[in-house]
Amino acid sequence: MIRGVLFDLDGTLVDTWDLYIEAYTRALEPHFKRRLTLEELVALRPTSELRLLRRALPPPDREAAHREFLRLYRDLHPSLFGGVYPGVPDMLAALRGMGLSLGIVTGKSRAAWEITARHARLGSFQVIVTDEDVGEAKPSPEGLALALLRLSLSPAEAVFVGDSIGDAGAAGTAGVRFAAALWPKERREAETFLGRVRAIGEPLELPSPDSLTAALRGLAGKV
Repeated sequence: MIRGVLFDLDGTLVDTWDLYIEAYTRALEPHFKRRLTLEELVALRPTSELRLLRRALPPPDREAAHREFLRLYRDLHPSLFGGVYPGVPDMLAALRGMGLSLGIVTGKSRAAWEITARHARLGSFQVIVTDEDVGEAKPSPEGLALALLRLSLSPAEAVFVGDSIGDAGAAGTAGVRFAAALWPKERREAETFLGRVRAIGEPLELPSPDSLTAALRGLAGKV
């Protein structure tokens, strides 16, 4: 029986890509003496600002760079935040109406989550696991395991919704059913993503947010 749904955040519930890239670029520019290219930023794996800064900068520079990143992330939010994906608020309302526990497992820092939460207005979640809460980022299952523990759920009682191979890998290792969020992706990107995810396990394939509730009702042991 499914009792809870866990979500990745960026690229799954909200569109923060342009916001993150610009905040990273500006925060790192003084240290590199130039603007990094998009390819260079992607190579630094921009799924967690804390871990990216550890990879990019020597220890003495990281704390100040993170403070500057957070300032930029906050100040640029009104103009570069891509918003909550269409259909997500209704999906979350429907899941809450079904009596399910909801949680977020994200690579964001707690401070960055709090900035986005003020703008996104996603409602309440029973658990929020941020990067500071874990030793290893996804695809490590550590964040999912912690969220399940805090919700008193077994892996079989939860679904994890995400948009990346790291999300799928974390779910597979944690023993949690993975639901592939396809709504943020163009068709070709979605097909490539699904091909890689299917190599890990059998995902729930979600073309739109409202397909999640239908998928949950169709699982063995209906909610």
